[in-house]
Amino acid sequence: MTRSLPLSASACRATLFGVAILGVSPANAENTVSLNLSGAPGVIDMPSGGAMEDEHFSFSTTRFGPISRTTISFQAAPWLSGSFRSTTTDNWNDVICPPTCAGTDGLGAFHSTAVDLRFHILREGQYLPSVTVGLMDVIGPGTQTGEYIAATKHFGDRFSVTGGLGWGRLATEGAIGSPFGTRPAVTDGGILALDQLFRGQVAPFLGVEWQVTDRWSAKAEYSSDAYADEAGYRGAFDVVSPLNFGVEYQHSNMLRFGAYYLYGSQIGLGAHITLDPAQRPGGAIGGAGPTPVKPRVSFAADPEAWSPEWVTQAAAQPILIKNLSTFLERSGIKIEALSYTATTAQVRFRADNLDAEAQAVGRVARALTHLMPASVEVFEIVPMVNGIPAAKIVLQRSDIEALEFAGNAAAEMRARAEILDVGAPMANLTRNPEVYPDFNWSLAPYLRFRFSDPGLPESGDVGLRLAARYEVAPGLALQGSVIKPAFSNVPDAISGASGGIQPVRSDLDIYRRNGDPAIETLNASWHGRLGTDLYGRVTFGYLEQMYGGLSTEVLWMPTGKRWALGAEANYVAQRDTNGGLGFGDYDYQVLTGHVSGYVSLGEGYQAQVDLGQYLAGNLGGTLSVTRRFETGWKLGTYISMTDATGANGVDSGINIEVPTSWLTGQPNRSTRPISLKPYVGDAGARLRVDDRLHDLLIDYSAVGLDEQWGRFWK
Repeated sequence: MTRSLPLSASACRATLFGVAILGVSPANAENTVSLNLSGAPGVIDMPSGGAMEDEHFSFSTTRFGPISRTTISFQAAPWLSGSFRSTTTDNWNDVICPPTCAGTDGLGAFHSTAVDLRFHILREGQYLPSVTVGLMDVIGPGTQTGEYIAATKHFGDRFSVTGGLGWGRLATEGAIGSPFGTRPAVTDGGILALDQLFRGQVAPFLGVEWQVTDRWSAKAEYSSDAYADEAGYRGAFDVVSPLNFGVEYQHSNMLRFGAYYLYGSQIGLGAHITLDPAQRPGGAIGGAGPTPVKPRVSFAADPEAWSPEWVTQAAAQPILIKNLSTFLERSGIKIEALSYTATTAQVRFRADNLDAEAQAVGRVARALTHLMPASVEVFEIVPMVNGIPAAKIVLQRSDIEALEFAGNAAAEMRARAEILDVGAPMANLTRNPEVYPDFNWSLAPYLRFRFSDPGLPESGDVGLRLAARYEVAPGLALQGSVIKPAFSNVPDAISGASGGIQPVRSDLDIYRRNGDPAIETLNASWHGRLGTDLYGRVTFGYLEQMYGGLSTEVLWMPTGKRWALGAEANYVAQRDTNGGLGFGDYDYQVLTGHVSGYVSLGEGYQAQVDLGQYLAGNLGGTLSVTRRFETGWKLGTYISMTDATGANGVDSGINIEVPTSWLTGQPNRSTRPISLKPYVGDAGARLRVDDRLHDLLIDYSAVGLDEQWGRFWK
């Protein structure tokens, strides 16, 4: 498996803007739902009742006056969307505490992050508007909290009106009362304060949008946000009027620009990218195309071709392995082993490049129609992952021959295919001597970015990563990686642990600052099948940049079921911050681990529950929900609740995984994960270990194969 690489926000910004500008011709542009300065469906600075299309993502960068925002938004389901927003406000202390003021923290700018949720409760109809209920800063420091109900109605194709009611910071201008009681003060950031929701003053807001041409639109709004802290208390800018005005230009399906005049005193600019994971910017994945199925000659035409006598030929097996390997080499598929009888052939393979597992199965099936004698009717195709035989896909050769050009070929093939537990290997299983041992290495740039700490600026580092993996035998591997930073702006100040919790993650910036160069990983791992539907993993060594030790795992994944159970136990010590081989800086060891339950909810959704002990030694549980897209994108969110007190006991975040093949259009199994957290805490921190079992095997389960079976014939 190709190791996932982190993608920084700045690199993400450059890559996505390049995709947006080059990927779609302006001549083909279509209007999309417009986004506001917070990167959410809205007018200018106010929200709207609209929603993006299901599965769409957006990336926004905006600025007006001293306030700049970077936002990633996503439509996780037709009825639910969310945003992760990083905000920087300049001139934070200029008025209330000048640089010479005693006790000042010296911040020229204030940095904060927030997570928003939006519930799209009503779609627009002929008479009814679209309606959205929104929660702002539900998981974060609590500095931007607010709630709203917004409704939007279109009149014709080019004019829309938005009206709504806001609470919290969206009720600091033109408030009309407190219908649901007093709003409690913010106490602990990071905890959803249910007693605050829709409490306190409420204020109306209003907006209009006019689509002047297919490209240009004009907007105006009355804002209910007076920026009471930023403009009122701190005087970072002046709010003269609640009226805002703007114009926007839709460059393409993906890219939209805007210019605005806000609050009677400020000029604003914005750029928004909207992405559909189902549509690759460069179209279909490139690379070698599939070879047509080769039908057998009929028995009546050539009875001798159907003779089973070939199985007695001693030289047949190595010849078939060699020919299959050569045939599939251009698809990036390696044959690991082959066994057969006169009527059944079992092929064990691994796909180093193809990003769709069903496509790899289809390519192997086509190759077998070319190379296996006519008497072989049953193909047992076994994908291998880190040496584990992940599943057995049983296909009838006659079905492959008959369905290649059928009208609904993929669905028909899936209806006739069986996905089973691998079971015991066939008696004459012969391994390909050219596969193991296998050595791979890479030297590539890396980017790491962090904007998760209130009060601290965005920071990160860029450099080179040298990685290597030596597979000694099926399931047994040695691997490691070393990084050398070339540029870094990691601050000397760090957020630090609080509440008496060991700094198991909050000291990450110390590792990034001191590790030049640094050994990220250096370990040995074993993956294997322990029994029917039962798998195991052992990893020993330097597991990640902050920890080394022993990690063990078992997984029970019943064939054909939508659920799985697992358990992991780790004994680790915290490593030295200089990226070397020592463990003396902290003298901290911990036994950590969880029992886990996994369930597929259908339509690409997967839920996971973990219960156990975290790296800081505290107890609790984590609930995570992930949505998997056919193109390889993954979007997940999680929340951990532990027995630590207050905000220190809560951890939450958003994970987005973008397949490299989606960006490049070339076959590749690597991914670029983006991890978004409102702050870096210690309570819910878990060990990072490469190649956990469920992540490895889910794509080859019946659930995983079904999700992208449409690529079987491609």
